[in-house]
Amino acid sequence: MPRKKQEIKVEDTRLQDYEMVFIISPELEDEALENRINSVSQFITGKNGVISLKHFLEGNYVLARFKLSPARCIELEANLKISEEILRHLLIKVGG
Repeated sequence: MPRKKQEIKVEDTRLQDYEMVFIISPELEDEALENRINSVSQFITGKNGVISLKHFLEGNYVLARFKLSPARCIELEANLKISEEILRHLLIKVGG
């Protein structure tokens, strides 16, 4: 009689690089803000992750709606990527 292969499930423990930006309500007091940031950090390290947090207590969030040719959008994104003053950006096409 052929033997059945025994399945062994192994959790994938390889670490992937991720980057996350999260915006926390400006209404939080300093202590609550630090607690919230620490809870995110503890979640990651508690799951065998490694974290390097850089956070700014203030920032200017700007929403711009505009029309531009696709070629110029590529150029715009390239300029945003090399700017030291722009910490993060997300450019999406709106509509169909």
